[in-house]
Amino acid sequence: MRALHIDFGNPVLYPRYLKILIFSDIHGDWKTLERHMAAEADVYVCAGDITNFGRKIDEAGEVMKARGSKVKIIPGNHETEEQVARFCDQFGFENFHGKVIDVAGHKLAGMGYSNLTPFQTPGEYTEEQLAWRLELFAEVPGPMILACHCPPFQTSLDRMRQFRHGGSTAVRDFLAKRQPDYFFCGHIHEAAGTAELLGTTKAMNVGKQGYLLDLNPELIRIQYPGAHT
Repeated sequence: MRALHIDFGNPVLYPRYLKILIFSDIHGDWKTLERHMAAEADVYVCAGDITNFGRKIDEAGEVMKARGSKVKIIPGNHETEEQVARFCDQFGFENFHGKVIDVAGHKLAGMGYSNLTPFQTPGEYTEEQLAWRLELFAEVPGPMILACHCPPFQTSLDRMRQFRHGGSTAVRDFLAKRQPDYFFCGHIHEAAGTAELLGTTKAMNVGKQGYLLDLNPELIRIQYPGAHT
């Protein structure tokens, strides 16, 4: 994408990089959601758990509806895929759970749900289920941005209290094999805001505070020191 800057009548072209606002784990905090919707971005990605056990999801839709089809959603472990599909149909959002969509020439893949938890939430997969679903993305050609609700196991992105880890081995193994350019997740609240290079994949647990991905190579180097773009 390129934008036109006019300087005293002389056109000068400069690159305008795609901006994607990614957030997760809102859990009914509509003030934070309003702040995200007020920010300017080309795409808004909700990586799951916009609700608590699916309650009051329509209230989230009212907050987000002004952004329409710019909003892309996957279910967390607090929503079902059927509920998110109905929600997106109702408010004009895009459900990309288990899908790859094109965003201004960039491939954006999404996989909702978490691995199994002790809380019996409605959106959970076994590791085997996560593994075969993620395999759908293995042959996607070229650069890819992957958003999952669940982080990879035994990384800084899934670190909990008392040095425990709550992420997915299937997500970890897929990232090691496929190495998407970017990976974003949520789910483990204690790790929110953590960024890590996993091989060549620039990865982050965005949490409810979110992260604005500006695909400007210079800004990416600041966020992920040592990253190659």
